[in-house]
Amino acid sequence: MDLATRRRRTALFLFFLVPGLSISSWVTRTPDIRDQLGASTAQMGLVLFGLSVGSMLGILSSGALVARFGTRPVMGVGTVLVIVGLAVIGCGALLSSAPMVTAGLFLSGAGMGGGEVAVNIDGAEVEQLTGRTVLPTLHGFFSLGTVVGAVVGILCTAVEFPVMWHLTAVAVAAAGMFVYAFRAIPSGVGLTKGARAAGDGAAQARPAVWKDRRLLLIGGIILAMALAEGAANDWLPLLMVDGHGVDPALGSAVYAGFAAAMSIGRFCGGFFIDRFGRAPVVRASAVSAAVGLTLVIFADSPVLAGAAVLFWGLGASLGFPVALSAAGDSGSDSAARVSLVAMIGYIAFLVGPPGLGFLGDHYGLRSAMIVVLAFVVVAIFLAPAIGTRRTTGPEVHTAQSPAPATSRDAQQPARGE
Repeated sequence: MDLATRRRRTALFLFFLVPGLSISSWVTRTPDIRDQLGASTAQMGLVLFGLSVGSMLGILSSGALVARFGTRPVMGVGTVLVIVGLAVIGCGALLSSAPMVTAGLFLSGAGMGGGEVAVNIDGAEVEQLTGRTVLPTLHGFFSLGTVVGAVVGILCTAVEFPVMWHLTAVAVAAAGMFVYAFRAIPSGVGLTKGARAAGDGAAQARPAVWKDRRLLLIGGIILAMALAEGAANDWLPLLMVDGHGVDPALGSAVYAGFAAAMSIGRFCGGFFIDRFGRAPVVRASAVSAAVGLTLVIFADSPVLAGAAVLFWGLGASLGFPVALSAAGDSGSDSAARVSLVAMIGYIAFLVGPPGLGFLGDHYGLRSAMIVVLAFVVVAIFLAPAIGTRRTTGPEVHTAQSPAPATSRDAQQPARGE
């Protein structure tokens, strides 16, 4: 691997590390931010919708933006929005302004959603150039970023460091990483000329992938596992504080354990997939997540609940990437198939958890998580649909590389459905 490609790969790692660092910094301070806003659980759910709406808008527009401008500007603008959004969240907490916190989450969500497709396209090209697997490790760096951010958040919570200055410091550090990484990304990657005419013609002959029964079953798996991951990202510290009576610093520590378990699962999961196949690994993951959720919900011991979070994190770590790989080789037109399944996963990951806030306001967060548990249990029985073909780098590359067309394709099945 030549020096330029090595720097480019390192830059891509940083482009995934920054969103993970940012989101965990916000999540670990949610109890403090909630107190500064004086918000109820339902009101916090409304605040979180800012992240959901921004993320969905970013995801829906990213493919078209990459096709028109290339990956470099989309990644750049997306990362800047993440950094600015984090600073706005801090200002909103300082001023006790729920609308400002919501706006900051909207900006961060739009940046993460818009930049993710671009980073994956760039990573797919690096895989092609080097013949080495890159994309799974990218997602591992996102999880690694959540671990680092969570650890810093724990320390800041323990010493009662002001939320404003904490999030501002993270934003400054992220800006430094962005400036370093942005220079290593080449221009012109992902540009598509005349794609609209070709895409319209192809769309007429393209089968309605949402009618594929196996693909819908895979979509059910990714819905359940993405919801399990998203629920922890949005609610775990508050779940431990309000549901199990731990102090905010310990609640943040539990979230750090979840993030560490996610990182371990994503960096090491490939070994088990290659050895045992996708379906057994996904079933075992769903069982692990179900056991963890059951103990968190029904165990009255905070120690047991905190330990169970590790099973929850390990179980939720592989559902999303493995389901995307399975969708890619489930039939013809893999781009549209991956797009449909990814959209199901993103909706569950981003829109589902805020909805849990309304249930939590009426029945408590522990009871609200029963909904997540029910979906994960269903995923155990849907696991055979994932197939047995092992997940490899080229498979991921095939699914991710046509993302500019994918964004348009994903909208067509959604309208038909």
